Amino acid sequence: MNSLFPEEKIVFNLTDAEIEYYPDFFSSVKANDLLLKLQNEIPWQQDNITVYGKSHAQPRLTALFGNEGRPYGYSNIVMQPHHWSPLIIFIKEEVEKVCNETFTTVLLNLYRDGQDSNGWHADNEKELGRNPIIASVSFGSERVFQLKHNKLELKQNIVLQHGSLLIMKGTTQHFWKHQIPKTKKKIEARINLTFRIIK
Repeated sequence: MNSLFPEEKIVFNLTDAEIEYYPDFFSSVKANDLLLKLQNEIPWQQDNITVYGKSHAQPRLTALFGNEGRPYGYSNIVMQPHHWSPLIIFIKEEVEKVCNETFTTVLLNLYRDGQDSNGWHADNEKELGRNPIIASVSFGSERVFQLKHNKLELKQNIVLQHGSLLIMKGTTQHFWKHQIPKTKKKIEARINLTFRIIK
């Protein structure tokens, strides 16, 4: 399919959240091509994170692209952005056509296998503003994206498909946390791009 006209959009009717999911945002052929390029062209890095006073290697590889002078910080890590590349610009512009937003930054995550993960968190850093829109594109092996409400007994699992787009907006980051848990399944790599706007 052409991502200009997504054929299927799934809207999740969750309390305190606005979440849309396009399972086939990029065709399988285009997604395969983009995955290969992302694996080979991105300057991946592995930072250390501090948890309860102990430093550990982050359980995934990352990269940041964005507008000059717009660093992004989370979990005591401050990343400086690489200049936009033609590959990232292409994906960015396709996403922007659906979101009707102009993103300033994208954080990329490379999950090398099922043991790479991302723990419970919200994308609620102050530089993202009050009700940030987060647009997340996935390539590679499917992973389960888990959400849970901060106060209510509400949970939601979404299987993020190869070439899919997930959009979180409104008050989602105020009331919900999300994660990519580890899995014992033998799976191949997954690359995720989360586009955001730094105020």
